[in-house]
Amino acid sequence: MKPKTNKKLYILAFLFAAITAFGQQKQVQVSIDSTKIKIGSQANVIIKASVKGKDKVNFPQGKTFGQLEVLEAYPTDTVKDGNGIMTQLIKKYGVTQFDTGQYVIPRLPVVINNKTIQTDSLRLHVTDVKVDTLKQKMYDIKTVTRAPGQGMAWYWYIVSFVLYTAVGFGIWWFFFRKKGAAKEKDIPQLQVSPIEKATSQLKQLEKKDLLQRGEVKEYYSEMANIARQYIEEAVHIPAMESTTGELIEAMQRAAQRRKMTLRPETFEQLEQILRNADLVKFAKSRPMDFEIAEDRSRIEKTIVVIDRSIPEEKEEDDDHTQKWLEEQRLKKEKQKRRLIIWSSVGAAAVILLTAIIVWGVPYVRDNVLSEPTKQLVEGEWVKSEYGNPGVSIETPEVLVRIPESTLPQGTMALVKDMQSFSMGSIEKHFYVEVATLSFKEENDVDFATWSDGIMRTWESKGAKDILTKTESFKTDKGLEGVRIYGTLNQPLLAGQGSVDCKYEMYLFKQQKGLQQVVVIGRTGDEYATKIMDRIKKSIELRAQ
Repeated sequence: MKPKTNKKLYILAFLFAAITAFGQQKQVQVSIDSTKIKIGSQANVIIKASVKGKDKVNFPQGKTFGQLEVLEAYPTDTVKDGNGIMTQLIKKYGVTQFDTGQYVIPRLPVVINNKTIQTDSLRLHVTDVKVDTLKQKMYDIKTVTRAPGQGMAWYWYIVSFVLYTAVGFGIWWFFFRKKGAAKEKDIPQLQVSPIEKATSQLKQLEKKDLLQRGEVKEYYSEMANIARQYIEEAVHIPAMESTTGELIEAMQRAAQRRKMTLRPETFEQLEQILRNADLVKFAKSRPMDFEIAEDRSRIEKTIVVIDRSIPEEKEEDDDHTQKWLEEQRLKKEKQKRRLIIWSSVGAAAVILLTAIIVWGVPYVRDNVLSEPTKQLVEGEWVKSEYGNPGVSIETPEVLVRIPESTLPQGTMALVKDMQSFSMGSIEKHFYVEVATLSFKEENDVDFATWSDGIMRTWESKGAKDILTKTESFKTDKGLEGVRIYGTLNQPLLAGQGSVDCKYEMYLFKQQKGLQQVVVIGRTGDEYATKIMDRIKKSIELRAQ
């Protein structure tokens, strides 16, 4: 009766690890000619697809299958059955690995008539080649050699200084120089009317001698801007931002609303002058000298006519003016806030870059960006006992019970109690889980079968490229178990991609129980390594 009991126990191990069973793919099959090779040797992965004569089949391509290197993809062989209806296509790949350990050949896509079928995953054990060190010549350890590039530090200090100077100058230019210049301009503007200001600017334009120097485009551009600025200040319409057509339409609406006595000829002359300026600026038109003089004369007469037609502002006109002025004020404040935000972002970026250059990425990550696992290491740890048979462990936070899974009939008969507890997640950079299982009768649990079930669970949840190594393990009090460790690629929630992780699993078995501790952290995270080491040293078991 003992073999039957052990068989049920192995089934229970898979169920306890939440393994998802998949139906066998009959149309596509995958196999490997050897599940164990020497380091650098070749194993052959064979994919067989049963298709009809006209079916189109695309086999996997690439230079790697998971962490295994594809040495060669052999030509596809074709085997037809006796009746000639079905055809079996056979594709063989030669794979290898130059590091020892347990490797997983992930599920590979085979496309048949635009339908993708995933193969089963396979395992390959790569073993080391024994070397007789007694017959090998030994050499002394070489001295430490200084890494190149140490003399370039001065260059980064110069770059940092230039960036700081540029940001400081930009802040001064936008917030202090422009603000001061605006105040200086505002003093005389408060003492003159829009028409007086425009007339004065036109006289100043003539004194610049732009036409004498052949700068016709600049001359027309300033002349048009003077007219637009006058209209914006006197009539209160957004003239500087409008096209010529939009400006004339806005002028007509404003004249009707404010009952300005303007004749159609005035609008026509204004439009003609502004369109001539547009032609000079954008179409590179070159008017004759007498045409330039006429446009200059007409623009001055036109703004004078417009100014005389503006009636004294009534209450409703004053409300409209105040509304327009308020809109302009809010617009300027919005531009100022945007400028402050971008200047702050730029300054922060320069400071962060400088800190990285001077102190390095690890220092900035730990002290500025606050690595989550660093907070776990430096926080107050909790030591507690979980499950039955009890596992005593020290963790950064208290583990929370995981809801138990319901086992099918036939397996519950073997189980007395099953409990699981966890903390964190891969999204939070670190995960810990403690699980215990007690049996009603004494059972011999096979660690290899149990760990294989857990690996398949991870694969069913999207984990890829699982590398596994196994060694014996003892707690400080001498209780023996196994340590299974390695790396994997773990998907993140909500389709946010995946991250490379390292994991450690500790398995123990007692007379009527199984105890399991799993810790997972992100690869390259030194604080995750410190957490793993501290947890490993704290593991203790309570015997039944």
